[in-house]
Amino acid sequence: MTNAIFTGLMLGGMYALIAMGLTLQYGVARIMNLSYGEFLVAASFASYWLFTGWALNPLLGLAIVVPIGFGVSIILYRVLLMPLVRRAPTRDALEVDSLLATFGMMFIVQGIMLTMFGGAYFSYSFLSIPVTVFGETLALNRLIAFGLAVVFGLALYLALTRTRFGTAIRAVAVDPTAARLVAIDVTSVSAFAFALGGAMVAAAGVLVSMFLTFSASSGVIFTMKALMVVVMGGVGNLLGCLVAGLALGLSESLVATFVDPGLTLAVNFALFLGVLLVKPAGLFGRAQR
Repeated sequence: MTNAIFTGLMLGGMYALIAMGLTLQYGVARIMNLSYGEFLVAASFASYWLFTGWALNPLLGLAIVVPIGFGVSIILYRVLLMPLVRRAPTRDALEVDSLLATFGMMFIVQGIMLTMFGGAYFSYSFLSIPVTVFGETLALNRLIAFGLAVVFGLALYLALTRTRFGTAIRAVAVDPTAARLVAIDVTSVSAFAFALGGAMVAAAGVLVSMFLTFSASSGVIFTMKALMVVVMGGVGNLLGCLVAGLALGLSESLVATFVDPGLTLAVNFALFLGVLLVKPAGLFGRAQR
């Protein structure tokens, strides 16, 4: 029982980290990025390539992959998504346009990875050493990934709540029109938030690659999980991401341990639907008026 809870907490922490990037992109920039999981897998492949080809520690590889994720994301926003932002009459229209654009981008990124790596599953062994925590045996790589996920999530939360620029980001997320009235450059803030989300998903991709197998076509699973966490927690709410991610991780671990591993996805969707029936705006979301 204790081992299942520990495993669920570590898995939930990773789900929360994965979803934080998407909640920034959607909550602030209003871009529903359906290619989100593909960029996570791309970061996993980058970490795999650095580790197997250059013998570079994945923890050091974060210093390379994360800035690249930020740079690629801001270029995509400026080149591909900015025309959609300019022509969209409302934020709702932008959401629809971004769905179509990122849906196409998902196949482009996936196709590139399939061409480069094929359809096989990949993994590498990094710190897969058993350690004992409170009498339970856990893998060291999972513990390190969970610890870094907590650090990244806390750093993002403090940056958004304790800095002037973080306040500007939250203002754009709440009301971009009002944000313009107080001299906030909404376009630049949205671009930065989208790129920061890209950096977060790149970090998550590196950490996930340390203990999970992945393939060029597995991005859709991560996108689905991230969307579930974002919607369950409340769009744009980091605390909601944490709670929803932990709930999904614990439910998966407990069901896989005590019932049947094949039912984990069904339980996730049941939990997702149950939350939306009780709180349509998410656990920490605000209802639209």
